[in-house]
Amino acid sequence: MKKAFLLLTFTFVLIACGGTQKVVSTTNSSEISETVNIAVDSTGNTIIVKEETEVDTVEEETEILVEESIDEEIEVITETINTTEVFNHSVWNSLLIDNVSLNGNVNYEGFRQNKGQLRDYIASLGTNMPAENWTQEDKLAYWMNAYNAMTVDLILRNLPLKSIKDIDKPWNQRLWKLGAKWYNLDEIEHQILRKMNDPRIHFGINCASFSCPPLLNEAFTSATVDTQLESLAKRFINDPQRNSISANKIQLSKVFSWFGKDFKKNGSLIDYLNKYADVAISNKAKKSYKEYNWNLNN
Repeated sequence: MKKAFLLLTFTFVLIACGGTQKVVSTTNSSEISETVNIAVDSTGNTIIVKEETEVDTVEEETEILVEESIDEEIEVITETINTTEVFNHSVWNSLLIDNVSLNGNVNYEGFRQNKGQLRDYIASLGTNMPAENWTQEDKLAYWMNAYNAMTVDLILRNLPLKSIKDIDKPWNQRLWKLGAKWYNLDEIEHQILRKMNDPRIHFGINCASFSCPPLLNEAFTSATVDTQLESLAKRFINDPQRNSISANKIQLSKVFSWFGKDFKKNGSLIDYLNKYADVAISNKAKKSYKEYNWNLNN
């Protein structure tokens, strides 16, 4: 309980003809209010009369403090609700932390030992699919996590193998049911993610191959997806194993050839690369594409 404040108020009232003045002094130590009446008689002498009145300042202060506390709690709860993820990706996050290195190397054997958790996570994706009221960030996080989890599951279903291309039509197999529909990787990439008009998705989804942008070892969330994609874009474009960049000559990943239209919606490909490249690339730089290594990213 806060200590009551000392309030000292002087009110001077000049009454015509009587020459009477009144000063009110209120001291709220806890429950007492004191009123001082000052009068001047006909001889000029001052007469002082004190009056004390009980007040409920302690109770009033308590009520104010309780109201302030409730308001603060409501504000905290509201803020928490507003920042809550609409989908919980914590299971997928734990699997990534345990089985993917910082460089993106994937321990498929580790995933295989926990394939029950992986498939439970994929099943949970089907019980809480994106709705109209989901934000762009919520949807991006959901579908990129779904794509990557399904890609890992596809590899587990076909081990042992050296490359995802050893699998018959790997991107066309409808193996995963979300809601009432069976999905394949091709549909998620081309009919959903690419139509969200964010070319950075190509740095976030992984094709289980060495030349792909490395698989991130943490799940995407709505709160972090923008920062994650910015980091992945810069990391991939400046990765000398995937792209060789100088001011006047660039050798690029075929990702920039296959999905060239996605990177040219707001300018040229060079313009897009210069947003993230450590070296300023000339608009006249010679361009070529590297061979794509489809070996498994393990």
